[in-house]
Amino acid sequence: MIEPYFYITTTLPYVNASPHIGFALEIVAADVIARHQRALGREVVFNTGTDEHGQKIYEKALEENKEPQAYADEYAAHFENLKKLLNLSYTHFIRTTDPKHKKAAQEFWRRCEANGDIYKRMYKVMYCVGCELEKQASELENGKCPLHPNKVLETREEENYFFRFSKYQDELQNLYENTEAFMVPRGKLAEITSFVEQGLEDFSISRLKEKMPWGIPVPGDDQHVMYVWFDALVNYVSTLGWPEDQANYQKYWPGVQVAGKDNLRQQSAMWQAMLMSAGLPTSAKILINGFINVGGQKMSKSLGNVITPTEMVERYGVDGARYLLINLGPFGEDMDVTWEKLDTVYTADLANGLGNLCSRLAAISQKTNYAHRPTAPSTENPLASPDEYQKLMASYNLGEALQTLITQTGGKTKSVAELDKYLAEAQPWKLEATAAQPILEQAISDLLLIAGKLQPLMPDTAEQIITHFQAEEIEPLKPLFPRLD
Repeated sequence: MIEPYFYITTTLPYVNASPHIGFALEIVAADVIARHQRALGREVVFNTGTDEHGQKIYEKALEENKEPQAYADEYAAHFENLKKLLNLSYTHFIRTTDPKHKKAAQEFWRRCEANGDIYKRMYKVMYCVGCELEKQASELENGKCPLHPNKVLETREEENYFFRFSKYQDELQNLYENTEAFMVPRGKLAEITSFVEQGLEDFSISRLKEKMPWGIPVPGDDQHVMYVWFDALVNYVSTLGWPEDQANYQKYWPGVQVAGKDNLRQQSAMWQAMLMSAGLPTSAKILINGFINVGGQKMSKSLGNVITPTEMVERYGVDGARYLLINLGPFGEDMDVTWEKLDTVYTADLANGLGNLCSRLAAISQKTNYAHRPTAPSTENPLASPDEYQKLMASYNLGEALQTLITQTGGKTKSVAELDKYLAEAQPWKLEATAAQPILEQAISDLLLIAGKLQPLMPDTAEQIITHFQAEEIEPLKPLFPRLD
């Protein structure tokens, strides 16, 4: 029996830059999962939003001579615009400057404090502003943060509040050992397990307000604001109404979290320990994406190689961009893209593949005066059949599931590639109408099944195919995926 409620959330990107292809992949993957779960009959909460506190935001606002809130408002709008740009179906968009989130973060702090897990001490540490994280010597490469090698590490010495991360080493190890499906891919579970086994150090969860005022006030101490990661991670429950709306919170939590591999420690260790401290259930599952490089190099404004979701939609259309993002690779693997690679896949799989098949089939149907034979409408949900596609979707292998519909051979149901071959061999355009009828009926039935399964991945395209090929008279079809110039 399928559970009636499902919750999925992306991470909250910092509002210090516009969205790029990496976050576009994260949020489209979450959207595909959310749509698929809805199609299975579940009530879904799909959460995303923006992380708006911390030193990076504060410094960027000062650079642009703006108030931090005004700066955050401006950049949050760029991420809210993704909903229309990429045809996203999220239900919740939370900003960490929302009053309800601030209140929830303070209550979360109080519960951890009441459990004896928050204390104050002086500390000296190397700190990467790019990561908003403390760094140990073992994490550095040539004295630099490997994720932000162009940023100078800061040495900080001040009095901060700390979270007793070290207290939860055994509980975290137990979580990893006894929750087999806790993380996708399994290699990342091994990675975080190794990190925790090496021993955990308590981490700072506050900043002195006089040095960095842009944050949520620490309960009972006006001289400190919360460390950005402690504050931001609480969004996963505050968006559900915690702690006030216990009914809604308990309906949906724990949930599935999608994150990039640079968030591995924060999502799968720090956040889980914080939940344990506050007396809340740990996350149900964490899906970790790899990095996207462009032409073998990290995306960088200075290199001029940043690919944006807006550019992808302008070139490939909304569903074309969604297809190309999901097709990049499975969770956990690093990916390398170029415009040339994207063009090649778009042309092969969409323009010459799915789009060409639909155009051909529509043209042949008109030429042979194909007419649908009256049949009882099917009550079968194409997304619920226990086939390879459904198994792959259930295990979050989204790219592989997509390929079962487009290029796979030998499956129980025909793919686009197999339908092309079927039509090429049967040649219904050379036959009389009566002889062509059963061939086209089978091909259209198979195409409609493909379109039904494509709905979570390419919703507009799927709807257009279903509407066009269920019409009583099938007219010629305008290309779904125009060829590139």
